[in-house]
Amino acid sequence: MASPLRPPPDAEDKLRDIRSVTDAALSHLGADDLLAELLGRVKEILDADTVAVLLLDSSGRQLIATAASGLEEEVRQGVRIPVGGGFAGRIAAERRPVILDHVDQTNVLNPILLDKGIQSLVGVPLLVHGAVIGVLHVGTVHKRVFTADDAALLQLAADRAALAVQSLRSREDRAATAALQRSLLPSALPVIGGVEIAARYVPGDGAVGGDWYDVFRLPWGELGVVVGDVAGSGLGGAVVMGRMRSALRSYALEFPDTAVVLRKLDQKMQYFEGDVMATVSYAVLDPASGQVRISAAGHFPPVVAAPGRRGVLAEIAVDAPIGVADEPDRQVTTLALVPGAVLCFFTDGLVERRNKPLDDGIDLLCETVSPGPPETVCLSVMRALVGSEHPGDDIALLVLRWQREAPS
Repeated sequence: MASPLRPPPDAEDKLRDIRSVTDAALSHLGADDLLAELLGRVKEILDADTVAVLLLDSSGRQLIATAASGLEEEVRQGVRIPVGGGFAGRIAAERRPVILDHVDQTNVLNPILLDKGIQSLVGVPLLVHGAVIGVLHVGTVHKRVFTADDAALLQLAADRAALAVQSLRSREDRAATAALQRSLLPSALPVIGGVEIAARYVPGDGAVGGDWYDVFRLPWGELGVVVGDVAGSGLGGAVVMGRMRSALRSYALEFPDTAVVLRKLDQKMQYFEGDVMATVSYAVLDPASGQVRISAAGHFPPVVAAPGRRGVLAEIAVDAPIGVADEPDRQVTTLALVPGAVLCFFTDGLVERRNKPLDDGIDLLCETVSPGPPETVCLSVMRALVGSEHPGDDIALLVLRWQREAPS
């Protein structure tokens, strides 16, 4: 078995410079600043004319020019290279260093490299736990034979950069996800005569995901109520959730029938998103009569508690989740609330716990929900079902109380 490549002894000082840059960047540099600092060091160490980083896009099929020195046009023009194609694409596909002593159209796809007059190239993959996240390559405008030692040094720099970039991207994704989630939750619950509303949202284990609630006044005076849960977490889950929320709001303005709204939402998500799965409960409350029309796409029924009675799961039709069936039937159930009745909508993070039957969580929720001010109900529910625990999954909780509005 061949021994691993090692940098030449005279490169050790330079390698320490690279390590110090990437280590320090973890605490105070953003991903863009880190890459700019690193590229400058690599260009100097290898006495190169160009250096560039291309990162894998979310599809995993293309490399996107993200940072460069001497090849700034790559970034400004948004160069994309397919994995498996050309020089950078070959490195990503083969997951190993590649050295080119001769550069032409047969081995390079990016015309900017040819326009620059690049004569020699060496590139290595950016790897995190064996998975490729990008490519780092350097080039010269004069003929040069890059050596295995050069490739080894570049790979060591790339390994340090890959971990730092991945860590920084994860941190930035978490911040972006939290900001996106906050922006998509109602900034203020609507004020509508005869209805009181309170809500809670808690991310699970610090990972914001695809749970959401929404409440909005409809043009004809009724109240739209939504609780949903998109499979998956992190930025991807939050982005899909945002798309679903916007689409549902649009359909709700056009169609009073809750089943039609969910059917339209399902068609949209299956056509444009493909592999998304979500559960959604959509209800429309008439403040004048207390009637609630509700459709559920794989979501838990709400808990209803009338004065003098304990909470129970509402008896409603529950249809297939969003994204799992072609043209599924969507049904509407009508509930007739009595004055003072409470409706409690929730996502599974509230009632599901490891090593405990789901029925136990639902039973406890039903025992806890009682007629009363929605804010008090939220406090009681979160105290009883969450307490001092840190929930493993997102929790969305929405509580409404209907009181017959006094005639004006």
